[in-house]
Amino acid sequence: MKKKEGILVVVILLLIVLALGGVLIFYNKDSEEENKIVNEYTPQEEITEDQLQNTIISLYFINKETKEINPEARTIKVNLLINDPYKYLLEQLIEGPKNEKLEKGIPENTKLNKVELKEDILYIDFSKEFIENAPKGKENEQKIIETIVKTVTELNEVNYIKILIDGKENEAFADKEVTFENTFPQD
Repeated sequence: MKKKEGILVVVILLLIVLALGGVLIFYNKDSEEENKIVNEYTPQEEITEDQLQNTIISLYFINKETKEINPEARTIKVNLLINDPYKYLLEQLIEGPKNEKLEKGIPENTKLNKVELKEDILYIDFSKEFIENAPKGKENEQKIIETIVKTVTELNEVNYIKILIDGKENEAFADKEVTFENTFPQD
């Protein structure tokens, strides 16, 4: 009887060992197959030197239909941002969107006099056309400011903007709905 029990235990252990061996062989076969696929991967296209010199920026404009602020992504050469990134971004806002469904927030004929970063505040000096040619109404004026704030605060070092008009602080839009006495924070 003991002999039969012993044989039965040996047979059960042998079956367990064989089952585990089969699982391990199957698992290793799958792993080899996965490794083979990974090792044979080749990119569809090599990254060119020109692509390494590009970056994507977001400029914010007003949607013509919804009047919401929407981003417009642009691929540009990195070297355009090296010397004065704030000036470059603001000049792009002044030029306006490339997307026909968007319109620029910065009023027509506005010129950028000067841009200067002090600590985390970006001082932006616009020409008088910024206030003279702006559409009236608090909502319209806030959207103009929002397009500027959202665009320049994409750069990590900018948390606030301060708007000057021809070098003067504490100016306001023509209807005095929105003034430039304080800084405008990022959202």
